[in-house]
Amino acid sequence: MSTLKPGVVSGEDYKTLLTAAREGAFAFPAVNVVGTNSINAVLEAAAQAKADVIIQLSNGGAHFYAGKGLPDGGRAKVLGAVSAAQHVHLLAEHYGVCVVLHTDHANKKLIPWVEALIGHGETYFERNGKPLFSSHMLDLSAEPIDFNLGESARILERAVKIGMSIEIELGVTGGEEDGVGQDVDTSADNSHLYTQPADVLQAWKKLSPIGHFSTAASFGNVHGVYKPGNVKLRPEILKNSQILVAETCGTGPNPLDLVFHGGSGSDESKIKEAVEYGVFKMNIDTDTQFAFSKPVGAYVNENSAAFTHQLDPETGKPYKKQYDPRAWLRKGEQGLVERLQRAFEVLGSTGRSLAMD
Repeated sequence: MSTLKPGVVSGEDYKTLLTAAREGAFAFPAVNVVGTNSINAVLEAAAQAKADVIIQLSNGGAHFYAGKGLPDGGRAKVLGAVSAAQHVHLLAEHYGVCVVLHTDHANKKLIPWVEALIGHGETYFERNGKPLFSSHMLDLSAEPIDFNLGESARILERAVKIGMSIEIELGVTGGEEDGVGQDVDTSADNSHLYTQPADVLQAWKKLSPIGHFSTAASFGNVHGVYKPGNVKLRPEILKNSQILVAETCGTGPNPLDLVFHGGSGSDESKIKEAVEYGVFKMNIDTDTQFAFSKPVGAYVNENSAAFTHQLDPETGKPYKKQYDPRAWLRKGEQGLVERLQRAFEVLGSTGRSLAMD
């Protein structure tokens, strides 16, 4: 197996990581982060599992990272993403794992956000010989496919010059994430939730001559967690897309690098089947948010007096150690680390880091 230098990967190193996943039939959890606590917890979890990982920011997560007090929200979304990326670049190699650094769900109105980040990536590339991010996502699934692929091609042409990839979305992932998404019926066999293999082939023909891209193809997946039976996953759509592209274009098996959006709460057998069909990345934002929040809530309940009084009303004993933010934020970090161990196991990536010792 190939080995890579620990840290943020891009260009050929990114492709090497994806090739290892394809050949080894495993995938990486993609974790949305909103601050240094969540970033550090992801790195800690990956190091503990000896697994590589994908760290990503939505536009709202980037804004939160910069601070909600910044008056210019658009600029905050750019600066927050840049600041978070610099944080990951600084620390990832010291955790001894490889990290794919990505931005998540940019619809039509957020194209300027992506282009601004590529601009920062170009500046970073001039100074460091590598881009700031490994890839960016363009989620133009709500638009006509010709517009979707045309804009994706335009952005990809710029991105490949600095060793970057892009992720596109075909079909609709139900639900909403940070203001991006569509309200579709998740309880019915809704055709909008299932990508057509012919559309995937059209994307391959348009984008693969330009450079590397990955595809979030919808196969019934929905953002969030729903009652069992409400979401009907059909991973065979991914299989059929792979076969159509391979037979039509004369590629090897599973030529597409596929992304599983809305992975939280999914049946493990469906997850493993999707990985067999070429999924290398699974988003689990809803699960990781809850994993961080649940132990914080438990800690607050167990130490409720410390969150209403600095001193015990009866004994006068200080509660400083209990309400110190480091105490309860650490509980959240530990919850996230624990949840990610299960994600690495289900996706088959535990112990399979490509990072050099």
